[in-house]
Amino acid sequence: MPETIEKVSIQLKVNGKSHSVSVEPRTLLVELLREHLDLTGTHVGCDTTYCGACTVLMNGAAVKSCTMFAVQADGAEITTVEGLEKDGQLHPIQRAFGDAYGLQCGYCTPGFMLSAMQLLAHNQQPSDHDIRKAIAGNTCRCTGYQNIFKAIQLAAQNMKGAR
Repeated sequence: MPETIEKVSIQLKVNGKSHSVSVEPRTLLVELLREHLDLTGTHVGCDTTYCGACTVLMNGAAVKSCTMFAVQADGAEITTVEGLEKDGQLHPIQRAFGDAYGLQCGYCTPGFMLSAMQLLAHNQQPSDHDIRKAIAGNTCRCTGYQNIFKAIQLAAQNMKGAR
């Protein structure tokens, strides 16, 4: 007979909305987001943190949600790709990825966008080196990365103008 695992109650804010959920201690943050909160923009690509498709922001810092337990996010503020859009308007990072053709299949794009979000929150004029370093934990299997760099540079310009 399988052992019953006692659930743990956690509180967190995801994309500005407070949630109180009960999860098994072994539940991964990506599972909580996708399966409990129906936020499917966060993807699972490798389960080892290599690809970065699961990247979200936790208290403003990029984290890999595929190897982080949901209970570790208790009390935290999480931002997923769905949380970038406000009042029906795409975030400048989202617009830039479209305008600069910084995506192809789109599977890795949410992770790149959130890594870029962390970068641009601290560096309004990133160099190519800064961008490379910021997205080093994200992998795209479709592109040559040049349009991703262009998208992040365009987002930086657009965000600077909007501040």
